[in-house]
Amino acid sequence: MYAIKTPRLSLREISTADDEFILALMNEPAYIQYIGDRGIRTVENARTYILDKLTASYAKFGYGLYLVELKERPVSVGICGFVKRDSLEHPDIGFALLREYWARGFAFEAASAVLDFGLGALDLKTVLGVTLPDNQSSIRLLEKLGLKFQKMIRLPRTDRANMLFSTEGGIA
Repeated sequence: MYAIKTPRLSLREISTADDEFILALMNEPAYIQYIGDRGIRTVENARTYILDKLTASYAKFGYGLYLVELKERPVSVGICGFVKRDSLEHPDIGFALLREYWARGFAFEAASAVLDFGLGALDLKTVLGVTLPDNQSSIRLLEKLGLKFQKMIRLPRTDRANMLFSTEGGIA
């Protein structure tokens, strides 16, 4: 079942049937550089990650990261959705596409639909965005979505400072 549709994309919950795609995406150099190395090196690792992190989020929070597929031909191009971190009060919007689908407007199309879905159907009051200061593409996308820079933060288990954005004007 597709949770969100846009003119060119369909977004749905990720399942273990998407294990090979998740393995490929999470081993892209940009994913490892800007999001982090999740240590997923096998299809079995990907299945475990999907069950422990992604489907668990749908059950616990009613949302999570969604698989982004092209409508014209069902091919997976990325993920986009919400992540609820213990260290942040509100969920943050996340997105990642396979490199071959960059610079086509897919990330903005998916993220703007996800943001509308979150603020509307999910009744989220505030949505955050977290990115590294050198990830200019993500910074531009968060700003284009209307999120405003709030402050620098350090997330648990990371040694890097991240930029925190929010849909609200004040400090999140």
